Amino acid sequence: MTTKTLKPNEVRQPRKDFFESVCKARGNEVLQRGQRARSAPELFGPAEKLQAPANLTAFVPSPPPPEPSWRAGMGAIPYDGGTTFRVWAPNAQRVQVVGEFSHWHAVELAREPSGNFSRDVPGARGGQQYQFIIQGRYGDWRWRNDPRAADVTHSTGNSVILDHRDFVWRYDHHFHMPAFNEVVLYELHVGTFHDSPGWGPGHWLSAIDKLDYLRDLGVNMVELMPSAEFAGDFSWGYNPTFPFAPETSYGTPNDLKRFVDEAHRRGIGVIMDVVYNHLGPSDLPHWDFDGETFGKGGVYFYPDARAATPWGETRPDYGRHEVRDYLRDNALMWLREYHMDGLRLDATKEIRKANGMDNPAGWELLRSISEAVKREFPWKLLIAEDMGGDGALTHPHGAGFDSQWDPSFVHPVRAALVAPFDESRDLNAVRDALYARYNGQATQRVIYTESHDEVANGRSRIPSEVAPHDTGGRLAKKKSLLGATLTLTAPGIPMLFMGQEFMQDGHFDDGQPLDWNKAGWFGGIRQAYRDLIRLRRNWHDTSAGLRGEHIHVFHQNFADKVLAFHRWQHGGPGDDVVVVVNLGHRAFSWYELGLPSDGLWKVRFNSDWAGYAPDFGNTHTHDLWASWGGRDGMPASGGLALGSYSAVILSRDR
Repeated sequence: MTTKTLKPNEVRQPRKDFFESVCKARGNEVLQRGQRARSAPELFGPAEKLQAPANLTAFVPSPPPPEPSWRAGMGAIPYDGGTTFRVWAPNAQRVQVVGEFSHWHAVELAREPSGNFSRDVPGARGGQQYQFIIQGRYGDWRWRNDPRAADVTHSTGNSVILDHRDFVWRYDHHFHMPAFNEVVLYELHVGTFHDSPGWGPGHWLSAIDKLDYLRDLGVNMVELMPSAEFAGDFSWGYNPTFPFAPETSYGTPNDLKRFVDEAHRRGIGVIMDVVYNHLGPSDLPHWDFDGETFGKGGVYFYPDARAATPWGETRPDYGRHEVRDYLRDNALMWLREYHMDGLRLDATKEIRKANGMDNPAGWELLRSISEAVKREFPWKLLIAEDMGGDGALTHPHGAGFDSQWDPSFVHPVRAALVAPFDESRDLNAVRDALYARYNGQATQRVIYTESHDEVANGRSRIPSEVAPHDTGGRLAKKKSLLGATLTLTAPGIPMLFMGQEFMQDGHFDDGQPLDWNKAGWFGGIRQAYRDLIRLRRNWHDTSAGLRGEHIHVFHQNFADKVLAFHRWQHGGPGDDVVVVVNLGHRAFSWYELGLPSDGLWKVRFNSDWAGYAPDFGNTHTHDLWASWGGRDGMPASGGLALGSYSAVILSRDR
């Protein structure tokens, strides 16, 4: 194992739980006190019943019970001079808060009619650690972290008060949300995106170092794999323990804000992946929170068979409005406090269904989130990862999301790319993948050939699937570029997975960082991705049709596996785009096909160019003159040279 010296302030070091021994001592005091008496504690310690002098016949009155806070909000909400604590514990008899602000003496919270307990605590401030002490329905006491903790020491440590006002946003005005048909997504995992082997996971500050690279590549939005606090330091992130707290091994909450701010400085938006289909399942503060488990996990979870998910019996009880509010508030927090430009909800099928049956309460949660987001942030992008192909996810009268990951694109396209023999490639399936959309809108789907799911769980990245013993070879590079061409020219919101653009091979592993050496070794492939992204975004005003809704697959050569399609937004010069894809091994010195109009069609991209890889065929595909005369159902026609396993993109100047 190699060692590495951290630069000053490079990443947050683990914080010791303050007064750990004191916490335990206070816990023992609470247990003993609960056995002796049920009298209410004072602000900073147990309230003892005052004994009357022997010559009196009555006791001195106990201090009045605490008053609940009139301030809004849940969790720990700092205000000038103190912090309001409010927690939902409907089955608790009493709730206290302890922390550094009280030297870990108990502060009694007041019951509210809603099932919440709250109190304003003067002197409690940002950065101080705390926990709740809860007396359950049956009299037992337990220490619990705040399920809404905005920061924690680690997944089994203490909650930490976070004052979001402490961060100054500097570059928000540099970013303007692109139209959905102009978005190019780049999915990344913070822990492995920019890191060195043999050390802890990558972090927000190390990821910032690669934002200039992403800007130069041309992507305008990054989609972060889940980054809420999870158990351990290495994880995909789909095991959230504290949904409101950024992962401590990635840095501080302000480090995450700085990442978003620096991305905005470069014109890049940020989408956060959130997990509401289950929690944990380990290190959960929610489990048996207030002393009533209902035979399962307690008030946050379903009390019956609906609790079961593929990841444990921790499906939130969407039928409780308090749980729906908890998850909806979490979604809004990422947009409000961290200035995220959108959200991707993981496995929404496990929200709208339970044990294969439709779950109306799950649908209600999805609608409540989309409605709340659209009321406050109508321009931000909401994506569902459902993989069920259900148009109701993105229908205004359904769940109301903007887009969803599309299985009808990735599966047939990958199958065509990785098939070992040309005769196994199904052009009809590829054609159908190009045409697919939801509710008649192309932007309601996110299209890709690689994602964290598609390159793990027994599967690998396309170079490894195509040529497992030669992942940097000619065939692997060719197929990778064909996949990128289809992704970046088809209708929909295109997405790349980190490292795809420089031939990262193998499978995704949360302990294996990207090999950035490949970015240099495969600089030509990276240039090809860059060129494709610029065409997609119409940087040179010659390919506006790639942002349009319209597509017509007008040519299919089943024998040679050649397919061509026309893309347009409004039509005409600078708008009409023709994409020719050769999924076969045969090269052509002259290949005739139909075209939308006559005139000079210029080659904007030729994936067989030797500048992308020296072992490519370097087929000399020249600009072509089209003439009137019908072919392939198109009004004009022309011919061009076409390399094997290659793609050519044509358009006309304005």
